Formats: sequence, structure tokens, C-alpha cells
Amino acid sequence: MNLSKPTILIVDDAPENIDLLRVILEGEYRVRIALNGEKAIELATNAQNQPDLILLDVMMPGLDGYEVCRYLKTSELTRKIPIIFVTALSETADESKGFELGAVDYITKPISAPVVRARVKTQLSLYDQKRMLEELVRERTEELSHTQDVTIIGFATLAEFRDQETGAHILRTQQYVRILAKYLMIHPRFSGLLNQEYIDLLYKSAPLHDIGKIAIPDHILLKPGKLTPEEFEIMKQHTTLGRNAIARAEEALGNVESSFLSLAREVAYTHHEKWDGSGYPRGLKGDDIPLSGRLMALADVYDALISKRIYKGTISPEKAEEIIQSESGAHFDPDVVEAFLDIRQVFWNIAQNIRDPQDKQGA
Repeated sequence: MNLSKPTILIVDDAPENIDLLRVILEGEYRVRIALNGEKAIELATNAQNQPDLILLDVMMPGLDGYEVCRYLKTSELTRKIPIIFVTALSETADESKGFELGAVDYITKPISAPVVRARVKTQLSLYDQKRMLEELVRERTEELSHTQDVTIIGFATLAEFRDQETGAHILRTQQYVRILAKYLMIHPRFSGLLNQEYIDLLYKSAPLHDIGKIAIPDHILLKPGKLTPEEFEIMKQHTTLGRNAIARAEEALGNVESSFLSLAREVAYTHHEKWDGSGYPRGLKGDDIPLSGRLMALADVYDALISKRIYKGTISPEKAEEIIQSESGAHFDPDVVEAFLDIRQVFWNIAQNIRDPQDKQGA
């Protein structure tokens, strides 16, 4: 808890007004002085010693109080500092203008010492309460974010228990999806959706794309050879099973629409859809496939191609790139493929940095 005196910045071009306010406030507060608007902005924007409240005159040469207030309220560094106008202007229009610019109160001259003390004390108390609430919200947000991360890791670990090859795959595809989404942020087709909040949620959700595989029988999931048509139909069910499992978790949270798991559900259900409509489980086509599923589809296939599996060996990154490029407009969204080809080396670097356990042992 900060027990030091709050700092009040007094801004006025008249020394007699400053002296009077100093006498009224100096016993309870630390007082700083600015004789003009430019100096007020300089002191208020000093991140190491910012005031807790500003008493601001309106009529000053150079920058007047309104201009100073407007500047401070548009700066992220100073916009939360409470400003009280202290002025001889007493018309309703003058007060309204001050409040519209973001001032919290208005004291008219000639000033009354009890009024100044009371107004300052009230606004500082409100400011302290606001800061305490913001800190509680920040802590709660961090706690919620950590809970989300732990929940997803717990879910994803279930899939790992079934198939030891999925651990590094989960980490790699999570990185692929994030870098691909970041690269596409400025693309005209995707800029309306791909903001940082969406990308962060997509990054968190990606590990759950194959969560439905925990319900696939071992003789199919771990089969070293090619699946029969009947077995493949069962394997395809992992998309629907994954969606259903996540949906059940959302229902338990009590707010399905706003749940952080909604994007995970979407990824699990749609990452095997294909651009030309030949994918599963619904045969969605083109932009009907959610963007999350389109991004995950490419990330998932790339990693499967370059990785050793019980049913296949590895191929070179160059060959994997050729295959993905050949599937542009068929399996994959052409714009997503183009972005991938631009950053293919980043994908390969991720793959080299997050390697499967068996690859590390053989290195």
C-alpha cells in the first residue's frame, strides 16, 4: 500500500492563485506547479512522477486549459488522471465544455478553501477506488487466462495419453497457426477478423483440434497400416466427437456463446473440411469453412507430412511445400497457401525447434 502523500499539479499563470492553492493544499498533499499549459503537459507526462490529480486554470496564454485537458485525455499515459478546472468562467456552457473534454469537476473563482479541500479529497478517493477496481479486474483477468490455459492443457494431455506422437505435434501446430494468422492480419480478406484477441484465442484453442481422438479405438488410432474404408469412417468421427466433448464443457461453464472454448470447438469440428467441399464431417466449401478450420487444416497437414508416424515415414520440407501448393484451391484456401509459402522457412524452423521425442533420441 502506498502511504505517501498524493501529488497535486496546480496549473495557473497567475502566481497569486498558485500561492493561495498551495496554502490550502500543501499540508495534506505534495504540490507541483506549472505556470503554463506546455509545462503542465511536461509534468503530467513524466511517467516517473505523475500527479494524482490536476487543478487546471482555463484562461492561460499559449495553450489554454481546454487544450491541455484535451491533450491529456487523448494520451494513454495521462487520460486517467482526474482534472478539476479552477476558473473564473462560470457559465453553464463553459462547465459543459470542460466535462465534455473529460474533467471530473469544476471550481469557480474566487475559490473557497473548504470547497477546494472537499472537491480534491472526493476526487482522489474516487480515483483510488477506480485504480483498486482496475487492479482487481487485471488480477481476475490474469487468473481467468491461467485457468483457460490449464483447462486446455488438461484436455490436450488426454489426447497425448492415447497417442504419444501427438505431444510435439500439438506444440508445433499451435505455433504454425499463430504465425500464419499473424502474417494474414493485413490481408484484406482476413483483416476484419484477425485481430490480436482472436489470434490469442486461436493459439490457445489449437491444441484441442484432435481431442476427439481419445474416443477412437486403439486398433484404429494406432494401426500401423492403411485404414480400411470402414475404419476410416470411424476415424473421421473424431471431429464430431471432439466438438461434442468441448460443447459439453462449454455447457458446464454456463455461457456457451461467450466461452473461450467456442473457437476450440470450431477448430476441432472443421479442421478436416476442404476448400473444394470434399472434406468432412459436413463437406463445407470455401468461405463456409470457418477461418480457424482453414488455418488449422494447413498447419495439421504440413506437420503430418514432415513427421514420422506409425503408418508413414517423413518427407522433406520441400516436398511438403510442393504438396501443399498443389492442393491450393482443392484442400486449402489459396490465400492461406500463399501466405504459408511466404513464411515456409518459419514453419520449418518451428519444426526443428520442437521435435518429436524419438527424433531427439536419434539426433
